[in-house]
Amino acid sequence: MWSLLDEVVRRQKAGEPSGITSVCSAHPLVIEAAVLQARETGRQVLVEATSNQVDQYGGYTGMRPDDFRDLVYAIATEQGLPLDRVILGGDHLGPNRWRALPPDQAMERAEALVAAYVTAGFTKIHLDCSFPCAGDPTPLTDDVVAERAARLIRVAEDTAGERGAARIRYVIGTEVPTPGGAHETLNELMPTSAQAARATLERHREAFAGHGLEDVWPRVMALVVQPGVEFDHQQVIDYRPERTAELGAVLNEEPTMAFEAHSTDYQLAEALTALVKDHWAVLKVGPGLTFALREALFALAAIEDELVPVGERSRLPEAVEQRMLAEPDHWEGHYPSDDTERRLARRYSYSDRMRYYWPDPEVTEAQERLLGNLAARDIPLSLLSAYLPNQYARVRRGELAAKPRALVIDHIRDVLRDYDRACDPHHKEYS
Repeated sequence: MWSLLDEVVRRQKAGEPSGITSVCSAHPLVIEAAVLQARETGRQVLVEATSNQVDQYGGYTGMRPDDFRDLVYAIATEQGLPLDRVILGGDHLGPNRWRALPPDQAMERAEALVAAYVTAGFTKIHLDCSFPCAGDPTPLTDDVVAERAARLIRVAEDTAGERGAARIRYVIGTEVPTPGGAHETLNELMPTSAQAARATLERHREAFAGHGLEDVWPRVMALVVQPGVEFDHQQVIDYRPERTAELGAVLNEEPTMAFEAHSTDYQLAEALTALVKDHWAVLKVGPGLTFALREALFALAAIEDELVPVGERSRLPEAVEQRMLAEPDHWEGHYPSDDTERRLARRYSYSDRMRYYWPDPEVTEAQERLLGNLAARDIPLSLLSAYLPNQYARVRRGELAAKPRALVIDHIRDVLRDYDRACDPHHKEYS
């Protein structure tokens, strides 16, 4: 059964620089921005939920896979994007959430996780079994990772049934960047070697055969390898094409498979374009989008301070800071020990651990008060120019309304516009 994702790979194999942006976020404003971008360009939208955001128990967002599906579909329907142009993906599905448990117990929960995603209608499934569980050797061997991934694919196939399984496209790979960016300070990052990538393919092919999944191999659409891109709380490792020349040839004998790049957040537009040209057909971005969300909301909070009496202000930045200090589990182990650096990291880190706090009721209330306060007022253009200059220019040209929600969404779309230019450089909007 043909998939929208197949066309991306087909064009790559035909020598065209074709790609697709994978939006890895559960924030409604980010999803709305992605939907509006797809509606305007006429392309499809790929939205992925990660296993820590969304699982069978609710994840940190409180959503199960069917809840996430309903959220994305509702936004798409409200914004007039046909659902046949919406692709749902599951990212880093595996035992990652339950690494403290012994392997058998962790894998049982991972099986239930994959089954929940497939039952909810997710058709792009990334298997990530690269994290050791309690008692596992470190690091895991390719054989163990491939065996566990094949086990989860067997669950997905059995859950979907023959007709449903034909719609699923899989992503495999053992050199998987840490979800949401590196936990440690980065100095140097080497791309995956061609030898390691070939070994990964071979081990997975053998594991597929061991589980009777040989006929599934053509539906493995992508291999995750490290192109040498990453970010931590204060720096970005930029893509250098000259370091991946040998790696780029690894998939020449795989007619239905391209590369998938994780942690492409904050790459410059020219680097994104080079990645697609070098066969990374799927570009995943998550924290970079909520980073842009924070930029826009905090810019509006600064505008609010100029326009709204003190007692009526949302005090959104302060509300987020208070919740992060009260519940530090999502950031404390990721940021430096110096208090000044920590304060800056909580607000401005590339890793954007703040994204875990947007669903908090107190933060949500402050956000809605901010948007409501500014929706009830005319934002002076001179003030808009000071804080959101790109949006100011579009307002001046009559392309955008000077309304707070529209301004936030458009600022997020500035990130997505760079990705679309990289993924479809010949599109009429970007020619």
